[in-house]
Parts: sequence; structure tokens; C-alpha cells
Amino acid sequence: MTLIISKILSKTILKGMPSSLTLELPPYRKPQFGKIIVRAFFDRTLFVLGRAVAVALPAGIVIWLFANIGINGESLLTMIANFLEPFAQIMGLDGYILTAFIFGIPANEIVLPIILMCYLNGTSLINMEETQMIGEILRQNGWTILTAINVMIFTVFHFPCATTLLTIKKETGKMRWVILSFLIPTICGIAICIFTNLIYNLAFI
Repeated sequence: MTLIISKILSKTILKGMPSSLTLELPPYRKPQFGKIIVRAFFDRTLFVLGRAVAVALPAGIVIWLFANIGINGESLLTMIANFLEPFAQIMGLDGYILTAFIFGIPANEIVLPIILMCYLNGTSLINMEETQMIGEILRQNGWTILTAINVMIFTVFHFPCATTLLTIKKETGKMRWVILSFLIPTICGIAICIFTNLIYNLAFI
């Protein structure tokens, strides 16, 4: 998919943009490991952690609010999931899964905890280490082999996390690359999931 999308981009929005490779060898100097470690720590580690905290903290508050605030006994998170349910079914998923991916934009690692929280009607993120217990919860909430396949597909083909998007904005300085980085993998993921769901239903139903 990377090669295909690269080819398409080179023939469309990136058409005509010069591509060159310049190899310049700097004078060799004995590496100073102390400076390398300090520079890497401040330039990369602290930057990434700072961006992650800046995004994760407000996102955690938003997730908690949506899980605890509701109307007529139904949480806002459930209402969003019910709204997304028809489209999620076309993708071979369910509304809670799609909602979890959307709210999981701060970090992909929280997608599964959000799904479990929704299925168990929880009010905070749930972290389980027992694989069999997780599998049983997923099966009880309608997961099939198709659901698992499409969740894996969409996990690979969906928008980058917020920290990555912020890094793209910082490195390129242009919002259009952030938007493209968000839309291209997401559209591919949606299309492949719909195609997989269609093929599965034609073959087994």
C-alpha cells in the first residue's frame, strides 16, 4: 500500500516536485557520547513526551466526561457509538469499536481499553492482562473472525496518533501535510474494511 500510494501521490499532488539526493560527508570527528545522549534526550525524548502529555491529559478528561455524562441514563459515549453503528456495520465493525478509534487518537494503545470500557458499561479506562478474559468479553459482544480481521486492518490503516500529527506539523510547518497524513491511511483503511466485509458476506452468508 505504501508503494501504491506513493505512486499515486507522485502522479498527482506531488507531480513535478523535484526529487534529488545530495550526499555530503562532514569531516570525521571522534563522537562525544555525553553530548549525543544529552542532545537526543532533549531534542527527541522530551519533545515526544511533552507532546504526548499535552495531548493525552485533555483527551483523558474528555473520555472520562463522555463516559460519565449522559442523557436518560445513556452516556454520551454510547450515544456516539449508536450514531456510528450503521457506518461501522458497513466496515464489519460496531459503533463502539469505531468510537474507540476516534477517542484513541491521543495514543493507539488506549483503543482496546476504551472498547472494553464501553462493553462493560464502565466509567473509566479498563486495563486487562488476561487474554482469555478479554476474548470472552469480545465474543459476548458480537465479535466474530470478521470483526477481528477488520479491527486488525483498521489498526494498521488509520490516522496516526496526535503526537505523530503534531510532529508532522512541526517538521513540515504546513497543515496540509497533517491533513493528508490523517486522511490517506484512514480512507484506505475504511475502503479495505468495506471490501473485506463485502467479500466475507458474499462468501459465507
